[in-house]
Amino acid sequence: MPDNDGPNSAERSDHHVSATSLQPSHLSLLDWYGVRHTQIILLSFLVAISYGFSVTLSVGVVAMTDPETCPNPDVPTYEWNDQSVILSSFYVGYVIPQVAAGQLAKSYGPKWFLVVTFALGSLLSILTPIAASFGSWTIISCRVLLGLTQGFVYPSAHNLLSKWVPPQERARLGTLVYAGGPLGTVVAMAVTGLLSETWLGWPSAFYFYGLVGMIWTGVYIVFGSNTPNDHGSIDLEEKLYISQGLGFAQDSCSSGTPWRAILTSRPVWAVILAQSAHAWVFTALFTTVPTYMGGVLEIDIKNIGMLAGVPYLVLWMMSFVFSSLTDCAITLKHLKVGLARKTATTIGFAIPAAALFGLGLINSFEFDDWELTVVLLVIAIGINASAYCGYHVNHMDLSPNHAGTLMGIANSASNFFAVFAPLLQQFIVTDHRNPHQWAIVFYTSSGVYIVGNLVYVLFGSGEAQTWDELSSCKVI
Repeated sequence: MPDNDGPNSAERSDHHVSATSLQPSHLSLLDWYGVRHTQIILLSFLVAISYGFSVTLSVGVVAMTDPETCPNPDVPTYEWNDQSVILSSFYVGYVIPQVAAGQLAKSYGPKWFLVVTFALGSLLSILTPIAASFGSWTIISCRVLLGLTQGFVYPSAHNLLSKWVPPQERARLGTLVYAGGPLGTVVAMAVTGLLSETWLGWPSAFYFYGLVGMIWTGVYIVFGSNTPNDHGSIDLEEKLYISQGLGFAQDSCSSGTPWRAILTSRPVWAVILAQSAHAWVFTALFTTVPTYMGGVLEIDIKNIGMLAGVPYLVLWMMSFVFSSLTDCAITLKHLKVGLARKTATTIGFAIPAAALFGLGLINSFEFDDWELTVVLLVIAIGINASAYCGYHVNHMDLSPNHAGTLMGIANSASNFFAVFAPLLQQFIVTDHRNPHQWAIVFYTSSGVYIVGNLVYVLFGSGEAQTWDELSSCKVI
């Protein structure tokens, strides 16, 4: 399939300095570790903790509604019949600030927006057990507010990546940041499952993540920075390496947002639809797999936390394999950027789609083989790591100057699907122990992946678009 690269690549070459041609005397040392890597590690923890805020309820709701989970009789449990609404409420708030967050990050820098919203999110996590005691409507309200605060994470992270990461490191360092999501999922599932069975009970998981979020906020205030130019102690060689790799000093540029061009761009819509497909399936799985394991596979809460986390651990580990291969293919010019992104996305969508179809067959015919079920879940979730090197960093390829805004648009659109995925599951699965109903969920998810991948392969691109051009930007 040909890559729909924009015609502007040749136009940009006159003022775009190749990062691979820049060879500082100690580039090998910079390649190993620099200030940009500190920023990337901070962002990776940001994403991991953010996922922890979400996942604690996905696992914790099992303990919150089962009085036999915790040995302490004083830990409250509740009889809720709207669990899917509770689980999806986070995403209702999450979709609202996305576009505005991208614009604010572009105009003013994301650091202090991240600091304030993440501190508020940490406080809301701590208040969740109190909110739950008043009823499902109060915890729904709390989760909507938590979603609002977390809506700043991805647009801000994308903006920071576009300022700190040269193109030849985009797959590796971008994937390191977003692989924090599956790593955070693994840890949160295990921690929530373990804490829920202790004397402290399920509330301790929410207190734990609130404290961790507050600690991250303090560390980022000290070490985080919007751009290399804003950082007080970055090495001049590294600063030059980053700025010339990106082609211009982005923080010195100013321009309006070309809304019409963005919203009529086929490559942008290809990314939006691929991201929407990913959001649907990813959310459908990580919000419902614990319930599926408890209902159909009849696994206890502690083991649910462990087993449900295994696929995400595999995803995290595989993300480094796929990102290294993708960057090497681009750097060594084995593949154009667009073809590399499409290849990575196809691997990350098509193989999981086949695994999900297999899960549907197992449940349709009621094969009593929970080991095979777990293996297919590992494949369905773990191989999805490849997509993080594909469409997930493609916003920066299409528009380095508006990457945060593009992520905000795509994340806002995609998370409408994240809201509806658990709600559809509630409509389909009326009996958590019925494997035939779960089969429909798996078949649907498989189909969503196939459609999303087809659209991206047909209409995606790896080239910066003409509307991204900023004539006022110059190389440092």
